[in-house]
Amino acid sequence: MISDALRRARAVYDNLPLPAGSAVGVVLVLVLDRARRAPMPGSRALQRTAGGVCIAAGFALNVWALVERRRRSTGTFQLEQPESLVSTGPYAFSRHPMYVGWWLIHLGVGVMRGTLWVAATLPVAVLVEHVGGVVAEERELQARFGEEYSRYAERVPRYAGRPRPQALLRD
Repeated sequence: MISDALRRARAVYDNLPLPAGSAVGVVLVLVLDRARRAPMPGSRALQRTAGGVCIAAGFALNVWALVERRRRSTGTFQLEQPESLVSTGPYAFSRHPMYVGWWLIHLGVGVMRGTLWVAATLPVAVLVEHVGGVVAEERELQARFGEEYSRYAERVPRYAGRPRPQALLRD
């Protein structure tokens, strides 16, 4: 009974797009700020508002990306085992919108808290996730989807931006 519950919990966790760098980074922002304040200059009301906007935008981007991925799945949804290359929704603007969403949440927590610690933790989280996640994921996608992924990667920026029109014309 317990092992069955653990197996189900593991299956749910495996489909949560929670990158370790951002999770640890958010916790570090809060712990470091509590241990040694490093206040941001400016209005606390503005910081809270800007932080809340970043958190909401990151959450919305993650939900949109998950919905788009799930919409493109025919069987049991497996986040790490895509059935097809998704290039619609947020994936038309970023090859990794869930990472971008988590980085916005990380930034938002630090800004909402009004701490400069986010300026130290966010770049480290981005670097860890780029090296430890994104590069490996792109190799897997290239191996799985071949030329289709190559055309997609040529057209859509890795993290954010507008699709490259010249690549769209060749498709």
